[in-house]
Amino acid sequence: MFEEDEPKRKVAHELGQPLASLSVEELKRYVEALIAERARVETEIARRSDVRSAAEALFKKPAG
Repeated sequence: MFEEDEPKRKVAHELGQPLASLSVEELKRYVEALIAERARVETEIARRSDVRSAAEALFKKPAG
């Protein structure tokens, strides 16, 4: 099948999109999506910080 024959997947919400055309229920779902995305990003930040700390500890020169 050709790509142009496939239906385009609509993005439910896009950061910075105009909000005036969204219903209250759509706005609530948008907020829920933002909260979930924030949690996902914070988890990734924590994971990377843990990896960095482990690498720094591994390559830390002994005092002396």
